[in-house]
Amino acid sequence: MNTTGPAEKGLRLIPFRGLRYVPERVGSLAAVTSPPYDVVVRPDGLLHLESADPHNIVRLILPQAATAADRHRQAASTLRRWLAEGVLAPDAEPALYVYEQRKGDLLQRGVIGALALSTPAEGVVLPHEDVMPDIVEDRAALMRATATNLEPLLLTYRSEDGATAAGASGTTAVIERTALRTPLLSTTTEDGFSHRLWSVSDPAELAEIENDLADRQALIADGHHRWATYLRLRDEHPPGAAGPWAYGLVLLVDTARHPLQVKAIHRLLHRLPVADALAALRAEPGSFRVRTVDGTLPEAVEALAEAATADNGTANAFLLAGDGRFHLIDRPDPALLARTVPADRPEEWRGLDATVLHSTLLDHIWRIPDAPEHISYIHDTEAVVEQAERHGSTAVLLHPVREEVVRELARQAVTMPRKSTSFGPKPATGLVLRSLADG
Repeated sequence: MNTTGPAEKGLRLIPFRGLRYVPERVGSLAAVTSPPYDVVVRPDGLLHLESADPHNIVRLILPQAATAADRHRQAASTLRRWLAEGVLAPDAEPALYVYEQRKGDLLQRGVIGALALSTPAEGVVLPHEDVMPDIVEDRAALMRATATNLEPLLLTYRSEDGATAAGASGTTAVIERTALRTPLLSTTTEDGFSHRLWSVSDPAELAEIENDLADRQALIADGHHRWATYLRLRDEHPPGAAGPWAYGLVLLVDTARHPLQVKAIHRLLHRLPVADALAALRAEPGSFRVRTVDGTLPEAVEALAEAATADNGTANAFLLAGDGRFHLIDRPDPALLARTVPADRPEEWRGLDATVLHSTLLDHIWRIPDAPEHISYIHDTEAVVEQAERHGSTAVLLHPVREEVVRELARQAVTMPRKSTSFGPKPATGLVLRSLADG
């Protein structure tokens, strides 16, 4: 395969020498893995992972120190030490990696490789969410210091014939054949997911994948900030000399074969007690309908789902928590939305819960800036409620966006508000890394 430069069209996924934990040097593979950096609930989840094993990957993706510069230096120092001690070691030859996640009836398989980078304007890899510049800067500084892609992004594409193994061809066929072989590693993490990883280095199979992906387009399902980081670091290198910086570590999943789940990402409003949030709503009569929902958290989430799926799934609804009760707010005043939601975007964008939350509730009614000291983005429903109750804050729970809405907006090159969706299952961090110093 020619791997001298990025593809002019379609997806170009090239092999690399995976950097992996040496099983004999760690307690267990499960104990050194982590969810993606932005899914780790801090501080509780971070401390739990750090105590699971002294070599847990969280020490690289979320290093702890007094300043950002110290954190990045610490991660680089830790990585160098683990390499010198043989805790991490590169595979002998470049390969693509077939990756499987399984839990009960849920099965997801994809292929991990180094993907040629492209801008949204090129129409090869489509983002669907905006990003926060401070997070991109932090991830870029960490990647500069470590010269390593520490965790793969999750990208999706759709084949024409991948719905069944019998009819599969190209990349999906290679994945299905590979999954019948003995894996490089196999482990089960504490969330109940089993993980298996295989290498693919046969030239014929690599060519089969290359040819299959050459005309395909992908959607960023998870990892917008890391993709923006990849592009920033590529652009820091002279044209034609970016080398390994012109590629980024990704997991590609064919959703015709393995449809992803779409979940919401919730907001934790640090400096806004629930009582103040409700008072601000009542100070603007008719802005939203406000009701207290009795019952448990699952029952309250079900009430949110019912409200959000009214009017053929076009209704806006949110669940507030943090004072020991649940408050459902829905039925926003159309006139209020017309005044507060930007009118220069497609109707699908203007009707998104995340759009209404940020434009109408956060900006207009609660007047909360979208800054880390004011808002945290938390994937886990129980965790965001628990943190709100512990700190006297407000948790805002959202209902997931339908996948077809996400794809349609991405095709129109319209990005959704940041942290609007959570596609999954997400790849575990720590199973395979990519060194940018390895060429």
